[in-house]
Amino acid sequence: MAQRITTLSRRAARRVNDVYGRMTNESRALPTFLIVGGQRCGTTTLFKALVQHPAVLPPTLRKGVHYFDIANDRDLSWYRGHFPAERAVAKVAEQTGATPQIGESSPYYLWHPAAPARIAAALPGVSVLAVLRDPVERAYSAWAHERARGYETETFESALELEAERLADQEQHLLAEGNPRSFAHQHQAYVRRGQYVDQLERMAASVGHDRMLVLDSQDFWSSPDQYWPQVTAFLGLPDATVAFEKHNARSRSPMPDELRSRLERHFAPFDERLAKWWGRAPSWRR
Repeated sequence: MAQRITTLSRRAARRVNDVYGRMTNESRALPTFLIVGGQRCGTTTLFKALVQHPAVLPPTLRKGVHYFDIANDRDLSWYRGHFPAERAVAKVAEQTGATPQIGESSPYYLWHPAAPARIAAALPGVSVLAVLRDPVERAYSAWAHERARGYETETFESALELEAERLADQEQHLLAEGNPRSFAHQHQAYVRRGQYVDQLERMAASVGHDRMLVLDSQDFWSSPDQYWPQVTAFLGLPDATVAFEKHNARSRSPMPDELRSRLERHFAPFDERLAKWWGRAPSWRR
């Protein structure tokens, strides 16, 4: 009961903030960086680390705004209304002596076929961060996550068998006018969402390869102090001490060995292309 009240209170506060933000959008800043995905790859943990930095400002009362995927039927003033006022940005600049960075984390941006072009059009010059994880583990984690949320009722193996049918023609549907949605594309893409290279190529074609930083989840979270400077350098931030804590982890039973082997074989050619695009072998293929 208490949790439900807290959730309802949070939603009410967000609605009030959305109205106020819309009214004051002209005095607010747009993002300078986006964490775009992938889903279940550690984006929340990265976002929570970044917002501890004194020169980073997040959206109000939320991690992600989802403007470039499911909320793009709204206008840019609605999106701008979720971010800090210019006076707050100026105050942070004065306090830190650094150029403040404003950002959000919406992991559907990397997977949604229309998001990259929308990002490029609305935020030219924005910096884009992506986090990648072993796609086999990502698929299983995503299934467990969606099942816990009530968005999936099938077993993992059955969901994999249904994926092609569920996703048939959904990308074309999402590219149509009017910002249509697809429940299956957003919540039930387990294998195709782990074919990272296709999504990264699409994002790079829109925003520019040089505007992207791609992190390996296993490498980063096993030695965050070693890889954290890559993030701050990419965003033009000074050094700052932050705490690294895992968020949104879910326990689940082990995956059957035969199914794991089958998925590893499926992802092998995509991982090979990814290594060439990325210029490095992903941790799960070393």
